[in-house]
This record gives sequence, structure tokens and C-alpha cells, in this order.
Amino acid sequence: KGLDSARLPHGEISVYATPRRLIVRIPDLVDHQAASEVIKTGPGKASAYNSDGSPTKAAVGFAKGQGVAVENLILTDTPKGQVVAVRRSESGRSTKEILSELCPSIMERISFPKTMRWMDQDVRFARPIHWLVSVYSGEPIEFQYGNISSGVTSYGHRFVSPEPFQVKSFDELRSQLEQRSVIIDPQERKDRIFTEVKELAEREGLTVLEDAALLEEVNYLVESPFPIMGEFAPEFLELPASILITCMKKHQRYFSLYGSDGLITNRFVTVNNTPVKDTAVVVKGNQRVLKARLEDAKFYFKEDRKKPLISNLEALKGVVFHSKLGLIHDKVMRFTRLAKLLGEKLAPEKLDAITRAALLSKCDLETGIVYEFPELQGIIGSFYARLDGEPEDVYEAVREHYLPTHAGGELPQGLVGAVVSLADRMDTIVGCFSVGLVPTGTADPYALRRNALAIIQILIDLNQSLDLNWFIAEAFQGLEAVAARPADETEREVKEFIRTRFVNYHTSRDYPLDIVEAVVRARFDDIVDARRRVEALAAWRSGPEFETLIVGFKRVMNILKNAAPGKPNPDLFTEEAERELFETFTTVRGVAEPFIDSGDYGKALEEMGKLKAPIDTFFDKVMVMVEDEKIRNNRLSLLAAIGGLFTRIADFSFIGSTAQ
Repeated sequence: KGLDSARLPHGEISVYATPRRLIVRIPDLVDHQAASEVIKTGPGKASAYNSDGSPTKAAVGFAKGQGVAVENLILTDTPKGQVVAVRRSESGRSTKEILSELCPSIMERISFPKTMRWMDQDVRFARPIHWLVSVYSGEPIEFQYGNISSGVTSYGHRFVSPEPFQVKSFDELRSQLEQRSVIIDPQERKDRIFTEVKELAEREGLTVLEDAALLEEVNYLVESPFPIMGEFAPEFLELPASILITCMKKHQRYFSLYGSDGLITNRFVTVNNTPVKDTAVVVKGNQRVLKARLEDAKFYFKEDRKKPLISNLEALKGVVFHSKLGLIHDKVMRFTRLAKLLGEKLAPEKLDAITRAALLSKCDLETGIVYEFPELQGIIGSFYARLDGEPEDVYEAVREHYLPTHAGGELPQGLVGAVVSLADRMDTIVGCFSVGLVPTGTADPYALRRNALAIIQILIDLNQSLDLNWFIAEAFQGLEAVAARPADETEREVKEFIRTRFVNYHTSRDYPLDIVEAVVRARFDDIVDARRRVEALAAWRSGPEFETLIVGFKRVMNILKNAAPGKPNPDLFTEEAERELFETFTTVRGVAEPFIDSGDYGKALEEMGKLKAPIDTFFDKVMVMVEDEKIRNNRLSLLAAIGGLFTRIADFSFIGSTAQ
């Protein structure tokens, strides 16, 4: 943006980063700004000149302010009419001069979650800056940031090759850093880390647990990877794999290793930022630190297993969910009730499993392991439930009810987990809305947007229709004791909130906004049904009849504004075109409505397309708004019946609109 506003054309900018340096490369950057012509506008013509054409005080003052003679003023056209102006040519400044101003201002505007000051300087950055290199066409760009002046001196790897060296170009910088054990390209460094970790494991007949988040973090902890393998005492393998993996990942950034039998082993790989002279010493240090973490985990695990998971349900009465919404125990009771009601509709054969899974779902919040490793909630609860002898669909649901954890994430695979997840999330959304905890702008501290999106994704994945109005109302009923807002107001806002997420979800997946809006404006009471209508309408839009039929339908809807609906009477038809339209419509409706009722909207639209020709003929040959009131109302009733059929799928009048 800075370069563009400075009128400096350039090639595609590349960014490189290591834990110790940030690098920006700008290829094909011109050496001077292009000359430009600037027009400064002033008062309007009527204010600038008298009737005899002589300049007024306004024109004289403007000319003086611009440093030109009043005779040099020109007239230029604007949306508000002609105004006086000054045309001035400005020569381009050198790129080096502009960059010396632009670089420090950009550094000031780089955003970090946390920043630091250093020494007595009045500047901030993620960490204190030790050196700056800024080069254009082999020459330094001079500027200062805090106490650091830019130059052409850089440094290699902090431990392997810390000596300074001179830089004249990006290619030279990259080459010199590679010789000094620094890989500046993050993707190249990441690929190398994974390759070397994988090769080290394979030499021992082991497999690396692939973890994209861990790989990303390790990538920005090293400038060059130096992986080594270590191990911990086999006795810790009695702990669940999830605990072992979390200990190694969270505390030490170790990669876990699996054997050929698919089971986790007591081996790990750690990636150092420096070459290891004595592997045994480094491995011993890593093992010592990890052992302490595993000892803690083993203690918590043994303490947790002294009682069944369900016994923690009572302890949830001592944990606050929110000051306005009560305790975690209250919430569990609410969404257990809601899950049972939901189960009666979606999975009546699994009611017992749904009830049990809902009651167990939050019990691991009172375990020592989750206190130590909060990221294991659900995972460790599922493991404990399995050890307690709970049925598979119950213990799997304890883990799956937290899914998806993010947009596009894994969805619950079991019906029990899906139902519990839906109930839990709807209780959270309706609960927050009922006490005024509504998201504003980008602030969403209770992740209500994420919960609404999860409800949409789960229901679409299940492909089971559900009355959204009923679902929201039942959730509110469980919250009546704590709600601070009326039911109708809360339910209306929650439905609109979910509707907005539905629109955003589909437009982000390349469904046209007008198609999605047309569907939800017609009706939005069943997420799966709305999805089917969006898919059918989006597919139908590519057909040859679409545009002309939309035009005809919009004519129908436009003429119906403020018209009272009624039932058309064939005996009152006086024109052949209206009889033909009525007969075609009657036939089409008889075929299309069963398709609509069954959710086969593609076939319904295909059938409704047959109305195109008779609608066009009707409007060409029939005057709707005739003086005879009975005939006029009868024709309006016919059009209203046609409009009613179409709006069972979408508000077609919105298609083609860009309104929000």
C-alpha cells in the first residue's frame, strides 16, 4: 500500500521469516516516481467570478493560497458543477528517498499480540531489534528506528556462524545466510524439518505422528533444524497416548513416534537450533525434563482412576459456567434434557446412549489431567468412560460433542455425539442471548458464531430435517429460570443470528449471495431444507430458462405489491392467455408440490420452468389492472397463487439483487 500510494510500481513482494529475522524482498522496483499532474480545486465558478468575468475575493484568495497568479486559474468540471482550479506538475522523487521515509513508518505499524520497549527508546517491536539491513540496487537506504541505524551488515546463525557480513542484494543475502546455517524460506525450512525428522524415525523402524500445528511452531523456533532422537522410561506407556503426546508437544515441542504395530512408543524426536556435539548429553537433558512432566501426568491419571468418571457430575455444582447462567452442572442438566428431546426426533433408538453421553460429557472438567492439560477435555473424558465400561457410542460421544473445534474441522461421526453437540451448542447460544451476552463487531468471547456455524455444519452433515423454531424454543424453555429477556425477542434474534451464519457459510463456499439470500428470505425454519433449496437453485441458475423465468416472476411479484390474496375463479377469466396460464399452473402445481414436499427441489424447479411461456404470453396480452374489480382481483389471485408456489422455494424477486 505504501509503495502504491507513493506511485512506485514493483513486482510481487515476497516475505521470509525465521525466529531471528524478518525479510521483505521487492523485485522490479522503479528508481523514481513517475511525474504527476495535480489539480487543486477551489470555489465554484459562480463564487469565483462576477457577472462581468472579473475574479472575486474568493478566487483571489484561492490563487494566493496556491501560490499562483489569479490569471492562471482554470475551470474544471466536477459532480457539483464547474469550479476554479490550479493545475500543477510534480516531478517524481527518488525511490531511495521515499523508502527512507516509508521503511520506519511500516515498521511502526507491524502488529504483534505483545510488543516490547528496550533501553530508553520510544519505539516498540516484538523483541528488541539488533540490526537493520536495507538495500536498494546495491546501495544502502538510510533511516533509523529507535537506536538502530540501517546499513548493509547482517549476521549469520547466532551459534553456528555469528560473524557479520556485507549485503548488496537479496540473492547475496540468501546465499550468505545459507552458508551460515540460516534457511530463510519458511516453507523450505518446514519441508526440511519434516523430512529429517521422518528419516531419523524411519532409520529406527518408526513412524512420526504428523502434527501440522507442532510442525508450524517448531519451524519458527529454528533457523536450521538439527533433529535428534530420545526416549523416556517404558513404564510411562501405561498412560493414554493422548496424554503422552500432549506432554511431549505442549511442554517440549517433541514429535511423537509410533511403532509398526500402530502403538505409540517411548521414543521421540526433538529439533534443535544448533548442531549437537555430544548427543548423549542433550538427549539426557531432554529426557530429564520430560520425565518430570510425565511423572505429574502419571500422578493425576492414577488419582483420576480411583473413581468412575460419572462421580464428577456432582462436583460440577461447584464450577461456574457464567454468573448469569449458573453452574456447569446446571448447563449439563439443561442440554441433557434438550438432547433427549432432540434424540426423540433424530435418533429415538439411541435415547439411553444420548442421555448417558450428555451427563458424562463435562465430567472430565473435574479431573486432574484436564486441570493440567485443558486441551485434553473430551479426549480424556472419552478414554475414562471407555475404561469405566461405557458403550462405544457413549464414550465416543464424550469426545465428539466438542467437534468441530474450528471452521472446516472434523465433525462428529456418531449420531449420539452429533445430538449432544447440537444440544450443548444451542443451549450456549440461546443462554447467552437470553441474558444479553450478544456478539458485537469482532468481539465474540463466548464463541457464539463458531457454535452457530457448528450447528449448521452438523445438521447438513446429518442430512436430517429439524424444525429450527422448535429447537430454539425448547432451548429457551430450559433457560426460563435465568433468562433476562422475553422469549419471543430472544428466539427471534437467535434465529436471525443463525440465519446470518448460514448465509456467510454458503457464500464463503462460492454460492452466490443473491441465491442464498433469496432462499432464506422465503423461509428459514429448517437448515437442511434451506441447504437443499440453495443447491437446487444454484444448479438451476446455469440453465437457459433461468434469466427469462426470473424476469417473468419478478413481474408477477411486482404487480402483487399491496394486493390481497384470493383464490382464482376460472369462470371469471375473459382472455385465452389467462385461461392457458391457469391451466398450465394447475398442472405444474400438481406435479411440483409433491417434489417440494419431499425436498426434491431440482425436479420441482424443472417443472416450474414450464410456466415461463404462459407467463410471458399473459403479460403480453392481458391487462391485469382493469377497471372491473372482480376481473382485476381474479387476475391478481391467479398471479398470487403462482407467486405462492415459487416462494415455497425462494424469494425469486431478490435474485440479481446486491442488497444485504
